Amino acid sequence: MTKIKCLIIDDEPLAQRVIEKYAQDLPFLEVVGKCNQALEAMEILHQQQIDLMFLDINMPRLSGIDFLKTMKHAPLVIITTAYAEYALEGYELDVVDYLMKPFGFERFVKSVHKAQDVLSSRNLPEDQGMARDQIPEDQFVFVKSGKKTFKVNFNDLLYIEALGDYVKIFTAERMIVSYLSLKHIESILPPARFPRIHKSYIISLSKVEMIEGNQVRIKDKFVPIGSNYKMEFEKLVKTG
Repeated sequence: MTKIKCLIIDDEPLAQRVIEKYAQDLPFLEVVGKCNQALEAMEILHQQQIDLMFLDINMPRLSGIDFLKTMKHAPLVIITTAYAEYALEGYELDVVDYLMKPFGFERFVKSVHKAQDVLSSRNLPEDQGMARDQIPEDQFVFVKSGKKTFKVNFNDLLYIEALGDYVKIFTAERMIVSYLSLKHIESILPPARFPRIHKSYIISLSKVEMIEGNQVRIKDKFVPIGSNYKMEFEKLVKTG
């Protein structure tokens, strides 16, 4: 099993010890460093490959949120903090999860499994399929919802909406709620056909009926276009 290389960034020694102890109980995690502040973390990130950061928010000199904003290619991030008011801003920066201190081992494992799913989807061998933009028209994915597993054809997808730790997958026939992150879904779908246009939405480009201002219409649903995604979306829909 490939190890996930982790970095702990927290100015509280007790918090560092808790995360490190939890990580030691999961054989696929490897803690390669512990930092008291973001500036220390920068040096480690320049020196070696890090897959996952456990990042506190309130730290001296540079907060965890501001630290994330400085990074062009950040590792996966799990926020660890005692301050719930930063949750929305954290998710807007596409963090994997948001752990509220004090958190137990079970909640920690749940969070790490989310990161593991994202990393696994990124590292699919080449012989398992073509590049994402070359996936055949009849491609499909199986999605678990409760005790049921649904086969979802890509051609049937309308849009996908984030719902906390879950996603709502809308097709022409049904809506499926599944315990998946939007980031994980994004890593599976070919981006040219299924662009993310908002922190909470992925759409099927072929199902867009109209673009009006900062929203698109798919069937009877108006989906917002986020400011951070607008430029890339406009490149996909260049008009003559």
